Amino acid sequence: MKVLVTYLSQTGNTEKVARAIHDSLNRAKEIHPFQEVRSVEGYSLVFIGFPVHGNSVPAKIQPFLKSLPKNLPVAFFHTHAALRGSELARTGIENALALASQTRVLGTFACQGKVKPAVIESLKDKPENRKWCEEAQTSDGHPDEADLADARAFAAGILAKATVLKA
Repeated sequence: MKVLVTYLSQTGNTEKVARAIHDSLNRAKEIHPFQEVRSVEGYSLVFIGFPVHGNSVPAKIQPFLKSLPKNLPVAFFHTHAALRGSELARTGIENALALASQTRVLGTFACQGKVKPAVIESLKDKPENRKWCEEAQTSDGHPDEADLADARAFAAGILAKATVLKA
């Protein structure tokens, strides 16, 4: 079984989670920013990570998600400023699932990622952003070691599911 971990990261949050996932895998594996991935052919499992922007998948990764082969086993992970498990955090992964509906999604993982204070400051006075700004203020220091430990556990669980599928 050959595994690919690919990600889009602009501030380093998602890359940090991608590396934790990659380092925990005890299989043939590769890690690449999604811009460097030309094909997913030959991989038995693909982990795909991205930051949530505006409660959605960043536009630059959407074509990649739509182009994934039918029934390819994938697992999504994302970072966001919202509180873990909140509606704002769930929206991004729901968009990814819709974009990659042709794949076989084995699971999803999400954790907070630190947001630059200037971004929060620039959005806080707009009523439509208040809830996000409140939650984003709790993101400082994330992803932390507990988040990365959860990411490693997530990867182990996904690998176990993929191994059963392959058998």
